[in-house]
Amino acid sequence: MKNLRMSIVAMLLLTVSLSYAQDKKKMEHDHSKMEMGDMNMDGKHAQMGMKDVDAKAEVILSDYFDLKDALVADDTKKAAQAGTKLVASLKAFDATNYSKENQTELADILEDATEHAEHIAKSAMDHQREHFKTLSKDITDLVAITGTKNTLYEQFCPMYDKGSAWLSTSDEVRNPYYGSKMLKCGKVQKEIN
Repeated sequence: MKNLRMSIVAMLLLTVSLSYAQDKKKMEHDHSKMEMGDMNMDGKHAQMGMKDVDAKAEVILSDYFDLKDALVADDTKKAAQAGTKLVASLKAFDATNYSKENQTELADILEDATEHAEHIAKSAMDHQREHFKTLSKDITDLVAITGTKNTLYEQFCPMYDKGSAWLSTSDEVRNPYYGSKMLKCGKVQKEIN
């Protein structure tokens, strides 16, 4: 009987030890995932970690989403106002905290995005949507370098201009290219963390 108790105690200790080792290994794995959080979508390190997400990049994203929402609502006036606001936030962006390579890439992205936002600020709805397509590509490229504090969804409409993407803070599709005509046309093609 004494040997049986000793065997049971030994088995319990072994089980607890194995469980502890598995939990420890899982925690180490989860920690390695967290450390990779400051890498952008291309796998290249941005100099700023996710804890230090660039506040001015977040302002750009906020203005971009206001523009997207105005296009979804078929509101030319609000889209123009959002375009004007976006121009200001793009011009206020400071890339000096990034590597030289990223600074060069950011300068190109910001120049192109500013041009498209300026066109959106003074155009009719159809033309706003044309410029929004390229602007969305620019903003996606910006996020690849700067990162973001929020989960974003790259959504895709196969119908508009042979296929067009945009970013959203929601996985629910609200199409800025067609607005009320085809509000739910599209799908989520990528989640960006």
